[in-house]
Amino acid sequence: MSEIKVPAMGESITEGTVSRWLVKEGETVNQGDVLLELETDKVNIEISAEESGVLEKIVRQEGETVEIGETIGTLSAGTGGGSGASASQPAATEQKQSAPAPEAPTPPPTPVAAAPESSDSSSKTASPSARKLARERGIELDQVQSKDPIGRVYQDDVKTHNTQAAAPSAPPAKAPVAAPSAPAAGGTTYTKPVERQRMSRRRATIAKRLVEAQQTAAMLTTFNEVDMTAIMDVRKRRKDKFKEKHEINLGFMSFFTKAVVGALKKFPTINAEIDGEDVVLKKYYDIGIAVSAKEGLVVPVVRDADRLGFAEIEKSIADLASKARSNTLALSDLQGGTFTITNGGTFGSLLSTPILNTPQVGILGMHKIQLRPVAIDAERMENRPMMYIALSYDHRIIDGSEAVRFLVTVKELLEDPESLLIEG
Repeated sequence: MSEIKVPAMGESITEGTVSRWLVKEGETVNQGDVLLELETDKVNIEISAEESGVLEKIVRQEGETVEIGETIGTLSAGTGGGSGASASQPAATEQKQSAPAPEAPTPPPTPVAAAPESSDSSSKTASPSARKLARERGIELDQVQSKDPIGRVYQDDVKTHNTQAAAPSAPPAKAPVAAPSAPAAGGTTYTKPVERQRMSRRRATIAKRLVEAQQTAAMLTTFNEVDMTAIMDVRKRRKDKFKEKHEINLGFMSFFTKAVVGALKKFPTINAEIDGEDVVLKKYYDIGIAVSAKEGLVVPVVRDADRLGFAEIEKSIADLASKARSNTLALSDLQGGTFTITNGGTFGSLLSTPILNTPQVGILGMHKIQLRPVAIDAERMENRPMMYIALSYDHRIIDGSEAVRFLVTVKELLEDPESLLIEG
């Protein structure tokens, strides 16, 4: 029998949360098969079987926090891949599923005067976190209704049980919890339905880092607007040949990445970070591109963007975005960015103030392109495709005039896209 342990996942990660088991106890697996997904602060990691055999026991359940090197399950040696390798265990599982309640195995003897806290004496199978919560709340596990097909009680089942006890007449809902009762007409009380969801580890980390950024940096935002006419004209004329040659679409992000790199070269302090009382000026340009994924915002990094052409930038961004949305980003994809670009315009945002991605000291916000009347000269007005852009920066090392001039440089490069070939 071998132990399934939490692998090392990088210097900055010491623990994770069991996201979901893909294999049930008693099932056979082949070497290399994915057993479970582990959620960390930055990425989701798949843990695979190191040998073929049968998943003997799941030690740590979904939703539980585990540390590097901790045993989370056991695997018995076997050939794997065949239905007969674990015949006795699946049979036992089927018996548990189909057997009527009166034929359930007799629980071990307990003291006659056992208090409600002794939920561990229940005949029901339950996760450690569920048993702990039941003890804390004085709930008998035998009274808890499980949503699991084989009857295992989880922490959410115990939480749901409290709600059912508080409002037995309420229709079933997804993981509801009891809200404070309020008086209704006639003096009766009723319970307002709410739903409680556990914050994912990544969402909790995002929340913590955003609050830290606002508390530690002297953050300020300056705005400008860009006339996108020239870029849209270039894309219209070049997009077909560009895609035919490079097998990738010519998007807006390559233009903005090139413009940002050009501006950072003129204003190097915005490509720096603060280390104690030192300012670390970075002579390379690893640009983070914020991507919205299911678990929250992630910022994979386009390495050495100053050395890449438009097609290479577009391919890098497309690849990183695909990884982000499929939860296959590696830690190396997320580390070491020097400046970040975020595009709220994809969701229709007209204007926003982006929050710094610390320890970086600058972030550029893109927004929705919208036709607006623009004064061409004293006599003419035209409808132009305009975009508001925002630069949030750390005022501790970046002066307002420097930030404004940086943003003006970005604007000028974007409005004259051919200059990006020279400035980049």
